[in-house]
Amino acid sequence: MRLTALILLPLWLAAAPAFARALPEEAPITAGSDSLRYPAARRLNLVEDHFGVQVADPYRWLENDLRADPAVRDWVAQENALTRRYLDALPGRDALKARLQALFAHGRYTVPRKAGGRYFYGYNKGLENQTPLYVREGLAGPQRLLLDPNGWPGDGASALAEWTPSPDGKYLAYAVQDAGSDWRTLRLIDVDSGRTLDDAVQWVKFSQTAWDGRSEGFFYSRFAAPQSGEAFRSTNLGQSLYYHRIGTPQAQDQLIYATPDRPRLSHQAQVTGDGRWLVISSFEGIDPRREIHVAELTGGPVTPRRLIRGPANDWRLIGSRGSLLYFLTDQRAAHMRVVTLDAARPRRGATEIVAERAETLAGGALVGERMILAYMNGAQTVAELVELDGRKVGDVPLPGFGTAAGFGGRAGDPETFFSFSGFVTPASIYRFDTATRQYQLFARPDLPFDPDDYGIEQRVYPSKDGTMIPLTILRKKALADHAIAAPTILYGYGGFNISLTPGYSATRMAWLEQGGVYAIANLRGGGEFGRAWHEAGRGANKQNVFDDFIAAAEYLKANGFTPPEGLAIEGRSNGGLLVGAVVNQRPDLFAAALPAVGVMDMLRFDRFTAGRYWVDDYGSPGDAKDFPLLYGYSPYHNISVGTDYPAILVSTADTDDRVVPAHSFKYAAALQAADVGPRPRLLRVERRAGHGAGKPVDKLIDEYADSYAFAAHFTGLTIKAKPAAPRSAAPRSATGQPAGFMAPSVAGGE
Repeated sequence: MRLTALILLPLWLAAAPAFARALPEEAPITAGSDSLRYPAARRLNLVEDHFGVQVADPYRWLENDLRADPAVRDWVAQENALTRRYLDALPGRDALKARLQALFAHGRYTVPRKAGGRYFYGYNKGLENQTPLYVREGLAGPQRLLLDPNGWPGDGASALAEWTPSPDGKYLAYAVQDAGSDWRTLRLIDVDSGRTLDDAVQWVKFSQTAWDGRSEGFFYSRFAAPQSGEAFRSTNLGQSLYYHRIGTPQAQDQLIYATPDRPRLSHQAQVTGDGRWLVISSFEGIDPRREIHVAELTGGPVTPRRLIRGPANDWRLIGSRGSLLYFLTDQRAAHMRVVTLDAARPRRGATEIVAERAETLAGGALVGERMILAYMNGAQTVAELVELDGRKVGDVPLPGFGTAAGFGGRAGDPETFFSFSGFVTPASIYRFDTATRQYQLFARPDLPFDPDDYGIEQRVYPSKDGTMIPLTILRKKALADHAIAAPTILYGYGGFNISLTPGYSATRMAWLEQGGVYAIANLRGGGEFGRAWHEAGRGANKQNVFDDFIAAAEYLKANGFTPPEGLAIEGRSNGGLLVGAVVNQRPDLFAAALPAVGVMDMLRFDRFTAGRYWVDDYGSPGDAKDFPLLYGYSPYHNISVGTDYPAILVSTADTDDRVVPAHSFKYAAALQAADVGPRPRLLRVERRAGHGAGKPVDKLIDEYADSYAFAAHFTGLTIKAKPAAPRSAAPRSATGQPAGFMAPSVAGGE
């Protein structure tokens, strides 16, 4: 989920149903037991009128923050205790955890960023809970530890989130994320000395950090401090753009831009590579529709003036030359094009540099004296090098089938870095020169498995309305060679214009390694095929997404990939909504379901934190036109009583302030109270964690050991101990030198 409240009624209005007594602490649970007594969840006699429809909401009290409401806190503790005893009894759970630890135990680099001759990057040795930040003086300089969040005080749940070096490389602004929350505190470190400065900027959320060209301070976005007790629940409105000067208290920060008359607008800042122009992008929801203001940074007062009236179209700044700003835009181009706008002459229209074509233009950057443009070819990245006048120079050499990311840089410096990963290969880091078109390996991880043992199959299948949907199937080559059906996890997302592209997952590899199949469906609602593909799965078309996913399940069964009772489904966030909705619509198809941090109450999602942004994709529950659609598929409201459901493990986290845990609490309580068959419906609530970002490695390993052991038990996958270890805990280059050694240049491929 990219980037929400009526007063709750007293808890004593209704008594708990007799069948919902809490399981005694000492009660044993046998592996996979179907005989469970769920913790008591009080039912409120709460019914509301929605456009003439009477809608019950018996578990609204579970919307309360568990930090403030003892009843919610006690119910969650009982749910976790039951779930923990159940999962610990599953066969193979500990063996799966051991394999996950081995699969994570290899070094991982982030894409380096260059500033003032210094190179900054993250490097995790393998099982470090949080990734430390390192710096080098020059590319061949020794590696120096700059920030290690693993040593910060507390319980290990504080993460180093976004970070940005100043243009001269003397300072670094970094964001501290606590317990997985979207809230950030910005801090500063002096790179020379490694000393953390006293500066602290609070209540920052959904912000970029944009340094001025003189490295004297930075622009950032923040909200007003929330009321006491409302930090993790209240709707995010009234974001404003500020400037912070190094060495000054936050109270002295300068307000640069705000729209109090339009509190739903959010504002993001970018500063051009030459430090001359501040570009402010304003938008209301998650739709890529923006209005643009610019201000020339002369050292005097910052006075934004409008460049693009909106929000009507997408405008993404990718670089500048003088007063010419280069944008990707969908203005008169559903698949995007490149244009320039003159910041000094805002009344001049856009000048097209690169025209729209059939592939979707997904990203771009000006590096040196050229542009790098990334196109989506289905679900694969294709990168091209283009002159500033739009003439194509050639393709950027990529190592194979997969996803490239990064390509940051600035004018006059042809050096850039990118990562490249595939479905069964973790990310390697490369250095690329836009002038010579040569690339070099920066770091490649060693692996505790052989990628050649696994096959990647690209299929298409018809959805309910005949639309052909891409499907990627991952499994051991031996299974494919002998056409062996095996327990399968089907994964999907289908929303918010987000594309599912090739990328490595250690958790997914643990499932494949045990002989399972993993399938990924590129559902409508995503961004794989441009605006039309997104539009076909949003708003009034949301049912297409569920139909696409159901058709994928039917295809996997009909074509012998999975046994009749061997299919599990998995989805997170908007994908958790997907799983909840299709379980209600076709429970017969699935043996197990893993909805995580899902949007489960489609009538109240917009009342908490970031939920109001999602109206763009879902529609508004307060709109008479949208209400029937949302009510018709809302997982919480459409549980099919009297029908046998798959085994369900609902996962969330207590500090998720993106999709508040109330969604999962209410959905799990409703499932447990319903007559939906004997298989378990469990709730797993991670403590001191959020929507996903910043989650410590040990918590990530525990979560997937639980989830995949649960899926394995109900799909028939036998978990075997495999005590293999990584060949090395540190990544190495293609030459065998330690990671970061610059291998000889390669042009056109490895």
